[in-house]
Amino acid sequence: DRRSRHCPYLDTINRGLKSHAYTHSVQFTHHVFLNLHTLKFYCLPDNYEIIDSSLEDITYVLKPTFTRQHISGLDKQGKLYRAYDGTTYLPGIVGLNNIKANDYANVVLQALSNVPPLRNYFLEEENYCGIRRPPGDIMFLLVQRFGELMRKLWNPRNFKAHVSPHEMLQAVVLCSKKNFQITKQGDAVDFLSWFMNALHGALGGTKKKPSSLTKVFQGSMRIFSKKLPHPDLPPEEKVALLLKEEYQEEMSDTTFLFLTLDLPTAPLYKDEKEQLIIPQVPLFNILAKFNGNTEKEYKTYKENFLKRFQLLKLPPYLIFCIKRFTKNNFFVEKNPTIVNFPITNVDLREYLTEEAQVTEKNTTYDLVANVVHDGKPTEGAYRIHVLHHGTGKWYELQDLQVTDILPQMITLSEAYIQIWKRRESEDDTTNHTGA
Repeated sequence: DRRSRHCPYLDTINRGLKSHAYTHSVQFTHHVFLNLHTLKFYCLPDNYEIIDSSLEDITYVLKPTFTRQHISGLDKQGKLYRAYDGTTYLPGIVGLNNIKANDYANVVLQALSNVPPLRNYFLEEENYCGIRRPPGDIMFLLVQRFGELMRKLWNPRNFKAHVSPHEMLQAVVLCSKKNFQITKQGDAVDFLSWFMNALHGALGGTKKKPSSLTKVFQGSMRIFSKKLPHPDLPPEEKVALLLKEEYQEEMSDTTFLFLTLDLPTAPLYKDEKEQLIIPQVPLFNILAKFNGNTEKEYKTYKENFLKRFQLLKLPPYLIFCIKRFTKNNFFVEKNPTIVNFPITNVDLREYLTEEAQVTEKNTTYDLVANVVHDGKPTEGAYRIHVLHHGTGKWYELQDLQVTDILPQMITLSEAYIQIWKRRESEDDTTNHTGA
């Protein structure tokens, strides 16, 4: 193993007589050093550059590069590659270390890394290295680290069949001002929301200016909102208030990066064996929130509103976040309801406005990623199911563990986040084994 003979010790200042690298080479007789910035090897204490093609596999693992031709073929084949430790793996279907309690972030990073247009953008550093940011701005670090992680996840020449997300997560801790941490369990939906918005801004995107992220995930919806009188008021006062202008229904259009689907309240009754019954609900029941007719009451600290929603524009990749957790001042409750969903062929045309139904040609989606939360609200664990586009097979990833899974098993899980891919044409049947 060549790596055991080299000491990849970074000395960014110099390799002079007073440098740490020089002292280390003399004290421990480690002579081959790698500068992690320049990716050049040096022999110390003699201080000369080593040029040897046998060292290229080390530098490639540190900084993988992809050609356009390589990228264009990623989803067209399912070739297994052998890591240097002897294990075989599919690039992209790779485990991530759970350093302590960062599985909530791992599943989101793995889900996003399996969205081809976003992945392809980040596999080529040239796509974003020229983006200008204000002096002192640290948020671009997210872009750099996410790109590095994406290239490591899809590297066909990895040393091991898993990757460490440590540098990526350090950037998350820094850029989120410690709202998201490696050592404390977080919420995957909260992290997804923050990460997507932070990445959009770091890529130069604004509310009006798109980024490579919003081109993939952003859709738009119409919201009908009506203010409600306070429920404790006498009936005659309510009637009088409802005639006022501020209580009339207002319409507004807004964009979204994901849709939140509300679960029905879980029943508390038990069956004859004293086991809590886990309820089930069809996906299309909770999608009814966006049919333009279903009204839902929203309460703020001071006021109550009745809202209904309808979709205006569907994105190439649509994210559903299924609202499983209810938080209050004292504790977090989890709704265990199982959502019954098909893996393919989900048509969302009926949730569009009449005008949008004319302009939106393709409205059918197939599942490509499914994030699951198991266990108690604050102590549970995350895992993810991802579709490998080249083989059409599904895989389950939980930290370092990667196993194949039958599509029909995916629908039995407590789905929390889902990513759906829009078909490019109505006769496009994406390769989904067993679907």
